[in-house]
Amino acid sequence: MLNSTVIELSDALAAKKVSSVELTRLYLDRIKGLNGQLNAFITVDEERSLAQARIADERRSRGEAGALTGVPVAHKDIYCTRGFRTTCGSKMLANFRSPYDAHVIERFNAAGAVLLGKTNMDEFAMGSSNETSHFGPVRNPWDPGRVPGGSSGGSAAAVAARMAPAATGTDTGGSIRQPAALCGISGLKPTYGVVSRYGMIAFASSLDQGGPMAKSAADLALLMNAMAGFDARDSTSLERPAEDYGRELKLDVAGLRIGLPKEYFAEGVDPEVLSRVREAIRWFESQGAETLEITLPNTGLAVPVYYVIAPAEASSNLSRFDGVRYGHRAKDYADLNDMYRRTRAEGFGTEVKRRIMIGTYVLSHGYYDAYYLQAQKVRRMIAKDFTEAFTRCDLIMGPTSPSTAFALGAKSDDPVQMYLNDIFTIPAPLAGLPGLSIPCGFDARGLPVGLQIMGNYFAEARMLGAAHRYQQATDWHLRAPNEAPL
Repeated sequence: MLNSTVIELSDALAAKKVSSVELTRLYLDRIKGLNGQLNAFITVDEERSLAQARIADERRSRGEAGALTGVPVAHKDIYCTRGFRTTCGSKMLANFRSPYDAHVIERFNAAGAVLLGKTNMDEFAMGSSNETSHFGPVRNPWDPGRVPGGSSGGSAAAVAARMAPAATGTDTGGSIRQPAALCGISGLKPTYGVVSRYGMIAFASSLDQGGPMAKSAADLALLMNAMAGFDARDSTSLERPAEDYGRELKLDVAGLRIGLPKEYFAEGVDPEVLSRVREAIRWFESQGAETLEITLPNTGLAVPVYYVIAPAEASSNLSRFDGVRYGHRAKDYADLNDMYRRTRAEGFGTEVKRRIMIGTYVLSHGYYDAYYLQAQKVRRMIAKDFTEAFTRCDLIMGPTSPSTAFALGAKSDDPVQMYLNDIFTIPAPLAGLPGLSIPCGFDARGLPVGLQIMGNYFAEARMLGAAHRYQQATDWHLRAPNEAPL
């Protein structure tokens, strides 16, 4: 049962082969047994989860159930959740309890899903390895000595270790896709604005986007049907007709035009990663897909552009954490300004401070034009590269990450090397495009490799269809780590 997909669990609940209470208890026991080792969850409330499960069983008995009714789901601890701690992985919010639910939480509650708990994450979503959390690093279930990727590493590790059948994440520069790749699961970053950011604690508002993480692309489609939708409380939410994200799961791959950016297959990528990705692409070719080399010439500028824009927005967004309204407050201080300084010095971790300082600098008088404004211009150039590429191809494929999971602490002292790990995932959010990562094999050490699929705006259904067809022919997405026996 633990190795079942969300769709299989939904079918089992509908057929009364298992109750939601039994299923929830199964996963709660799994969390209890493994979380001490993996640190994937920050907060679990068994009593509340089981109460939700009982309500879900009652809904099913009355014939009022939907596809997700009674299915346990974990949520990244960046989503405000009424009655649960919402920490964002930070000391600043270590004891914060939200008085309201984020839009994504509301949608899952309306669908009848059961909340298993809140997953660990890089502090304020700032990190590529899930080592910056105030609550300690998350460990990769495939090798607990390695990182799971970040910032949604807790969600990725929970799904990979079968502590949850599905989880939510957020992606600002790759924080769904990169941990999905490193943990051997499937993860989707939707088109910017498709999933409401209301109640999702902000890092970089023009980049942040919520999305689902699960074993399979078909599961992602089902989860997206629940998550997506217009929300008037979010000014960036897109008012569009509802769509079924699973409508192209029977996609005919023959004739599909797949673009292969030469910049994604260049030096600096682990040869084993390239080999697994090329093998996956050859499968699409064997099914009649057409591949063609394309160029995204500004790819090399994506990382520096991101690390100007994202810290600038973070500097503004995180100014609200001052010890006055909510969150941590320093105990000893001389005056108001001293309270601000001490509160922020105590409440924020090293990486968050680094980004606030960078962001404040690039927005300061005399540097705004040279850095922030210039970065926004290059951002438009990056988006234009994709616009031109999609006149020639339907989807773009390549590696999700240049390497498999690296050792804990291996890049902690070199922020630039850590930032470069997101080189292939950053361009999509800069352009507002959807991106997807699915497992496509393992390296010689048994660590998962991710295939990234990108599409044009609102092409999620086609991307999921292509991924699903590949997963019907392979079982990479169903393999479980030995460190987390079923």
